[in-house]
Amino acid sequence: MTALMLGCATEQASKATPCIANTPFIDYTLKVRTLVTATIAITTSKTENTMNKTPHEDKLHALNTRGSMQQKIEAIYESTRLHAPFINRLAVALYDHESDMLKTFIYAGAEKSPLPHYQFPLKDAFSLSQTKEQDTPRVINDLEAFADSTKPHTIELLKAGYLSSYTLPMFFNGSFLGFVFFNSFEKNIFDERVMTELDMIGHLITLLVYNERSNIRTLLATVKSALDMTHSRDPETGSHLERMSRYARLIARELADKYNFSDNYIEHIYLFSPLHDIGKIKTPDHILLKKDKLSVEEFEVMKKHSADGLQIINSLMENYSLNGVGHVEILRNITEYHHEAIDGSGYPNGLKGDQIPIEARIVTVADIFDALTSERPYKNAWPTEQAIAKLRELAGIKIDAECVEALLRNLSEVKEIMKHFKENEFG
Repeated sequence: MTALMLGCATEQASKATPCIANTPFIDYTLKVRTLVTATIAITTSKTENTMNKTPHEDKLHALNTRGSMQQKIEAIYESTRLHAPFINRLAVALYDHESDMLKTFIYAGAEKSPLPHYQFPLKDAFSLSQTKEQDTPRVINDLEAFADSTKPHTIELLKAGYLSSYTLPMFFNGSFLGFVFFNSFEKNIFDERVMTELDMIGHLITLLVYNERSNIRTLLATVKSALDMTHSRDPETGSHLERMSRYARLIARELADKYNFSDNYIEHIYLFSPLHDIGKIKTPDHILLKKDKLSVEEFEVMKKHSADGLQIINSLMENYSLNGVGHVEILRNITEYHHEAIDGSGYPNGLKGDQIPIEARIVTVADIFDALTSERPYKNAWPTEQAIAKLRELAGIKIDAECVEALLRNLSEVKEIMKHFKENEFG
């Protein structure tokens, strides 16, 4: 078995590819410049004797556009294969610090992803846990040495024909983001030269992932600040958002095969679902906090929060220059349409059935289930079985039946989420 654990770079490699993505207190621009310098150092010796007048095509031009993260990762993958054609898989997995879950996020490769919509507790993978804790790359030049493994990810990689692996932990300013995986159908191909070049590519991917998630965090932090300021006004904050966003991800993952959801798409449903009720910031206190049934006039005012939420999101996107955030239409659809109903009785537009964007239908079910099972100033928490019965009663009439069944097929995971993100006296 070959399982060589490497540091960020050897003495030779560090001259070309410094481990800058996980170096604290170095600003983003400097890190990008360092990667450019590393690129020049690696490529100059290869090109100085082969210069000609042939027009040069920038293979990474996609990185300069507003394309999706998937498009950018695919561009990096294709560019990598120009000088390392034996790389057959490039994948990114993200880490959820709250649940210790490592989740597949994005993939580019010669074949269909062997691990779609896959997640597992990082603590259950000793080798990857060590890679994270030691902040060192991991190279396995013969995956068949693990043929007896019972880990689903190892089994599926071997079944797909991958025979070697190089893994880089993604750190930015000391914060762990996840892993970048490079795989090949060949054995023993990750030598020092190859790994030095892959280090550079891995750090570039880390910067891309950090940049996109930083934009999303800016948006979420702005909204969270607004919600914190209105926490005493709106009882549906705090742990509610943690739970319902994870229910939404669970539903999306369950429906992924039917709707052809990518892991990237599922992750954005999870990230954006907490913003569904942001428009309530503009709802007057006497309506938002009313414990009795709203009057017809008051309900008309309450219904405006969907349109208000869309307006707030659009303003935040413009004011914070966040138009590069991926899958922004998911965010807009969740915010505007999560109160639409399957039978057309919802608001703001009275959409019916499949007219309602699927991400909004997903969030509606996640939101209602958590509202039913959570205590509020005006109600006690319903027992889980009673909430399930209510969902089934509403399925196909007010809420999407497929989304309901997707949630209920994963009750053990639902209960784990409920247990982990319990309400406290502060909500």
